[in-house]
Amino acid sequence: MGYVVFHMQKTHGTDSGTSAHIERKVKPSNADEERTHLNRRLVDYPDGVHTRTQAIQHRLETAGLTRKVGKNQVRAIRIMLSGSPDDMQRIVREERLDEWCTDNMKYLTATFGKENIVSADLHLDETSPHIHATLVPIVTTERKRKKQEECAAKRYRTKSASRPRLCADEVMSRVKLKEYQDTYAQAMSKYGLQRGIEGSEAQHVGTQQFYREVKAMTDTLKADITELQKQKETTREELNHAKKEVQTERLKGAATAAATNIAESVGAIFGSNKVKTLERENITLHREIATHEETVEALQAKIQTMQAEHSREFSTIQARHATETTNLTKRYEKEMSLLKAIISKATTWFPYFREMLRMESVCRTIGFNDEQTATLIKGKPLEYSGELHSKEHNCKFMVERVIAQITTDPTDKRKLQLNIDKIPFKEWCRGKFEKLREAFCKPVQRQQKYKDLKS
Repeated sequence: MGYVVFHMQKTHGTDSGTSAHIERKVKPSNADEERTHLNRRLVDYPDGVHTRTQAIQHRLETAGLTRKVGKNQVRAIRIMLSGSPDDMQRIVREERLDEWCTDNMKYLTATFGKENIVSADLHLDETSPHIHATLVPIVTTERKRKKQEECAAKRYRTKSASRPRLCADEVMSRVKLKEYQDTYAQAMSKYGLQRGIEGSEAQHVGTQQFYREVKAMTDTLKADITELQKQKETTREELNHAKKEVQTERLKGAATAAATNIAESVGAIFGSNKVKTLERENITLHREIATHEETVEALQAKIQTMQAEHSREFSTIQARHATETTNLTKRYEKEMSLLKAIISKATTWFPYFREMLRMESVCRTIGFNDEQTATLIKGKPLEYSGELHSKEHNCKFMVERVIAQITTDPTDKRKLQLNIDKIPFKEWCRGKFEKLREAFCKPVQRQQKYKDLKS
């Protein structure tokens, strides 16, 4: 049985950086761009509001606040909702993700008020499905005052104590944070998720901090491998040097033995005392040779130990890499299978689904941005000024206040077509191109007539 994830964090300023991340105006490194189109917006913005930042400002302006919002005052609270990765994948496989999203939105609106949840986005392009919700902490409870302020309020204030005000501290008090964890776990228990360990010292690690730690561990491992390789090379050089010294000492030993034999022969003949001296020197040299041989053996043992450690570490890294590669491949295959199933169902349930995808590509090719394309896909008319690109004629047409709209193709009800001023786009482009060609040809014809007259 997995655990729920319910994380709240205060924002500062306009929080435009988080808005860009949630709305995918910037591409995070841990997101799969091929699955970004699966992300969903779970809260519709009011008319005239197009971004999360605008939605926060709109709520502050329409909440009926009587106090001016301070420059450093918390205007919004980020909420991240998810569960253990394996359990979230299980919910997806059981096709209960839509139900999970609905229950999450019910919990948010029941806990914080529908008007205060200004945005909620489901992300499916990362490893685990999760929801990014934005809460504007508008409360109507009475503000805590000091005794003197309370007395002054009794004397001079006649306003209602339940008027709305902005207060993030009240929403995120210690008692309420514990209550959120309990109630959210109860709401998610039907999906096999439970509350985290109460009193645990584990802390939430942000995405950027997680990747910084992973990079630091990777750099440390690379540095360790490099150091082991350097030590291996150094030890190998010491071994070669020791072998050369041993070989030299052995040659010296052979020469000394020969000299001793000669000396013994000479001593036997002449009875000289130098023979005993040469014997002592010979014993000393043999001891030095034995010491060097022990040093060489120790170095060889050290090299073998280091090679074994290096092989074990390298094998561990290879095994870990192979496991991660296998897991990523399986995860990718599962997600591709899920994506194909979703597309198949969407095509069956919504006959215009493929046509809407095609029209989205057409709109982007022509020159419409994301917001304009979204308006057109919904079937709404769009007033547009700017450039329209014709792929057929390989040119751009400047337009001023034309009306663009996507409608059903009158010749084939199963298809959609883009109209400019109620004219199909291809026909509209041909007309524009013909006018440009006529405008270009007239000066040439006049010049030819003038030359004919002169001749």
